[in-house]
Amino acid sequence: MKFVQIIEFETDRIDDMRALVEQADQQADQQAPGREGGPTHRLVLQDRGNPRRFHVLIEFASAEDAQRNSDSPETARMAEQLAALCTSGPSFTDCDVREMTELK
Repeated sequence: MKFVQIIEFETDRIDDMRALVEQADQQADQQAPGREGGPTHRLVLQDRGNPRRFHVLIEFASAEDAQRNSDSPETARMAEQLAALCTSGPSFTDCDVREMTELK
């Protein structure tokens, strides 16, 4: 069953966060090209009412894949760096995907 983690945080440094994530993505691709088990999709949402608040939805093929990803030292290091750029949060919500419908 697909699994989604929702991360909510506030920051004034979203561009710095984006750069860290891009760097981590590039390193992961270089170290293990075509690796399986990592995130399959990432969606970054910015709150229109509070532009400092963001929600990131990260999809995995399974909760087990998400746990393996969370357990990796690289993920822990990146999460620590990203948290240092937050003014509030992060908070995490773990969800099993019960239904997904493509509407268009």
